[in-house]
Amino acid sequence: MIIQGLQKLTLLDFPGHTACTVFTAGCNFRCPFCHNASLVTHVDAPPACTEEEFFAFLEKRKGLLDGVAVTGGEPLLQPDIIDFLKKIRTCGMKIKLDTNGSRPAVLREIVQQGLVDYVAMDVKNTREKYPVTAGIGEKDLDKIEESIDFLLLDTVDYEFRTTLVRDYHTQDDLLRMAHRLQGAKRWFLQSFKDSGDLIDSSCGGFSEVEMREMLDVTRLEAPFADLRGI
Repeated sequence: MIIQGLQKLTLLDFPGHTACTVFTAGCNFRCPFCHNASLVTHVDAPPACTEEEFFAFLEKRKGLLDGVAVTGGEPLLQPDIIDFLKKIRTCGMKIKLDTNGSRPAVLREIVQQGLVDYVAMDVKNTREKYPVTAGIGEKDLDKIEESIDFLLLDTVDYEFRTTLVRDYHTQDDLLRMAHRLQGAKRWFLQSFKDSGDLIDSSCGGFSEVEMREMLDVTRLEAPFADLRGI
């Protein structure tokens, strides 16, 4: 596993747990508003640490950390992701996985093997606006739908989340997404914030007032929706 970033402590990335966050490089999406763009466009950057160094770190943090949040990039693109998660399990750690939902077969296998405790899937937009929002082709959309349907089965604890960007999202989009996500446990709406590491620096977010107005409208169809980062 190539580890391109390691946050040694987070109280936010893994809900209800004290964790560290591992960042993998490479993504098959090109979201203009991606806040970790360097992990998408500079996959040849030197690793933050070796796998051996990472597991030595975990051993030292036993009793202090509850788990590991694995994010990216898109972690499920990594050819050794399953072996990596198995090694984390042997350390007695819980695992939270971030994914864009583009590899439903891998996601299903990881869940069926009991290698993840919590999945956070980004749902970028309505099906019609997905290609422009995520920078992907039409052929990828069925895989996104498959991952959504799998998580809705509630086989593993999960959340959906959507980052709202002024140029890409409207209230009508949110109502249509709400209809698609009916029955979900959680759906978090996050306002875009400029991390300084973007693919498209022209992206802009919504104000807190606008976000709350959009949530009110969304909850007409999705009472399970909420705001994050406001």
